[in-house]
Amino acid sequence: MLAPFQVRSFRFLWPAELATSWALEMETIILGWYVLVETGSVMLLAVFGALMYFGALLSPVFGLLGDRIGHRNLLCVTRACAVMLALTVMTLSFTHQLTAILVLVVATLVSVTRVADLVTRYALSGEIMPPGLLMGAMGISRANVDSARVAGALAGAGAVAAFGIGPAYAVITCFYAVSFLLTLGVREGARPSQPSVGAVQGGALATVRASPWRELREAVAYVRTQPALLAATALAFLVNFTSYPVFFGLLPYVAKNVYGVGQTELGYMAASFGFGSLIGSVVLGATHIAARTARVMVVAGLVWHLLLLAFANVQNLPAGIALLMLCGMVQSVCVTPIAVVMLRCAGEQFRGRVMGLRMLMIYGLPIGLFAIGPLISRFGFAAIASLYALIGILVILLITLRWRAAVWSLNAPANAR
Repeated sequence: MLAPFQVRSFRFLWPAELATSWALEMETIILGWYVLVETGSVMLLAVFGALMYFGALLSPVFGLLGDRIGHRNLLCVTRACAVMLALTVMTLSFTHQLTAILVLVVATLVSVTRVADLVTRYALSGEIMPPGLLMGAMGISRANVDSARVAGALAGAGAVAAFGIGPAYAVITCFYAVSFLLTLGVREGARPSQPSVGAVQGGALATVRASPWRELREAVAYVRTQPALLAATALAFLVNFTSYPVFFGLLPYVAKNVYGVGQTELGYMAASFGFGSLIGSVVLGATHIAARTARVMVVAGLVWHLLLLAFANVQNLPAGIALLMLCGMVQSVCVTPIAVVMLRCAGEQFRGRVMGLRMLMIYGLPIGLFAIGPLISRFGFAAIASLYALIGILVILLITLRWRAAVWSLNAPANAR
């Protein structure tokens, strides 16, 4: 499990990711609870959750930009912007000028830095890590996000309850600053030459850099020719549409309206999901459970939606926390192999843009949130969450049938040991 730390750049990248993940999780918990308490509206809570992923629309652009200027350089810029944004929120809070509308604006800006960070660090991991260490590195990196859902959720909920938003955001600012400084120590690997348009002049081949739009079109066309990439992309969109709205966007609603508990218990709920995710990530990093990577992502996706169906119909907090932990464990075993399949099957010159397109699938989450908010208000949480779970199960079965040779066959490259 410690083998990826043999790579010098990974020894800087991993703690930088850890600090960023903790800061992002604290932000999500703090700002989401603020919107719910200040407005009392599940619709605005759903809007907040959706805006936190608005930046996914720009993910292909970030992938292209990383391919052009270097993924390490882009990551440094992204984390510097995160520091400035956190400083702004801290200042607004200390001067008592923070409002629900400003929080929604902040959520939109945070979403841009968040998605840029995700796209870039995935592509950078694929660039600096040898192929034999990639699965272990992805599992360990995923553990950063999962540990943040445990410690970050508890710290965010506890800090704002005890000291207020201003001091809590001072801690968040420090996390982002540490992440930026550590990222400066990452050494970017050798990048392949950029896609270009060739022209023969005087018997010599002169190359001209293709336009950004052409490079994006080339990436889309490339993904369309790779069944494994298509299947992984479809599954990524599906889990963001059907599963993540419940676990990332509506946990405050479930805590308050289904279980009748407060902010502290909300922290426990978010932490239990994160703790389960952490267990799943550790298992992926320390074992060969994902040797048949594409099969694992499909089976884990099915189990995840079955657990979501059970969670939707539980009415007491202890059982809900137990199911949240199981859901977190299975989602980690599902989502990490999706990224590994895409990094394995993407050509080196397309890596950043392919991961950008994969991150675009995060936009399934705000779409799912915008749809689920009014439906829950009318039909109730249990009915609509159960409907989402059943839709997810059906679509995963269709994905497996449609691209069976690419995701289920033991001879498929995505299932290579």
